[in-house]
Amino acid sequence: MSVTSSQLLNTVKQDITEVTANEVQKQLGAGDKIHIVDVRERDEVMDGYISGAALIPRGFLELNVEEDVTVDRSAEIVLYCAGGNRSALAARDLAFMGYTNVKSMIGGFKGWKDAGYQFEQGGLLSEDDMQRYARHIILPEVGEQGQQKLLKGRVLLVGAGGLGCPTALYLAAAGIGQIGLVDADVVDKSNLQRQVLFGESDVGRPKVEAARDRLLDLNPSIDVRTHYELLTSHNIYDVTAEYDIIVNGCDNFPTRYLVNDAAVLTGKPVVDGSIFRFEGQATVYVPGEGPCYRCLYPEPPPPGEVPSCAEGGVLGVLPGTVGLMQATEVVKLVLGEGKPLIGRVLLYDAMDMKFRELKLRRDSECPVCGDNPTVTELIDYQQFCGLPSQSEAAG
Repeated sequence: MSVTSSQLLNTVKQDITEVTANEVQKQLGAGDKIHIVDVRERDEVMDGYISGAALIPRGFLELNVEEDVTVDRSAEIVLYCAGGNRSALAARDLAFMGYTNVKSMIGGFKGWKDAGYQFEQGGLLSEDDMQRYARHIILPEVGEQGQQKLLKGRVLLVGAGGLGCPTALYLAAAGIGQIGLVDADVVDKSNLQRQVLFGESDVGRPKVEAARDRLLDLNPSIDVRTHYELLTSHNIYDVTAEYDIIVNGCDNFPTRYLVNDAAVLTGKPVVDGSIFRFEGQATVYVPGEGPCYRCLYPEPPPPGEVPSCAEGGVLGVLPGTVGLMQATEVVKLVLGEGKPLIGRVLLYDAMDMKFRELKLRRDSECPVCGDNPTVTELIDYQQFCGLPSQSEAAG
């Protein structure tokens, strides 16, 4: 016995539960825990969608509902399409999968709009984004929603040198939407051995400007902001204010302590990395979730005791390895996936090609993040590290 599409829909709607847009709006307004799922095609969703809805085209709903919505068969799920027919068929299929509290919204998105309820527009990946980030989107841990998180990410890189270059390169490729670069140096020929954002034509240019041009050539859709200045106690709050995560790749102790203290005082995560000769390390400091830099190094070493890369040298490929560790940690933090290097330091020995991990604990007596902090405002970090203060150096 054959049936028409109208007959099929009538039969299906008798077997499922339907709700009005008004009922859904009241539930959302009351803060009820419901899962809203938009089963329209992508080009339809571009015209608008209900805020908070999971966007799963009808043809992928059964395949993706557990991953993108819920595995709880008793959870309340409200499906909607353009007019209420596809969502009815979808509700029947989810019921067949064992979901016991599935409803279809009468009138679909058109009914929602006609009722005058608020909806969102934009914020979806463009066709160009879908192509560019295709290898991300097919990963269940990323997907389209994860890529949207990356595009909304705001990350500041302190230092556009050996570590900052590979980190910035891969963050730009990954689609971090806003990347800030702070560095007061210019490109020198000796940088070209390891600072992979620069070429011969960049020698003499400010690093942040040369890096910006390269990153925008790689990914023109992101926002790259430059800060051609030294970070100090006077400007760090202004520079870091518009970013959510700080990547520390600087090569001097005053800036390391400055970044740490400012990050703890403002509650911002720091993805930290360092390199020297053939060895490097990376870790993540998240205020309130683990130790900070001062827990590991309460006091700076005496001036001159630890040589810089300019004095001791560095293997050219080493910053690439450590910089990619930092980029990986940033992506994990933005996505909220994986286990970040919080309370752990990952050590890398390039000569032996070995990785080791050290556990870190928060120091309850730490002057910045301890139980009774004594450092509650920024200080002169040049003096703290036994160097001439910035005012003395300027004089």
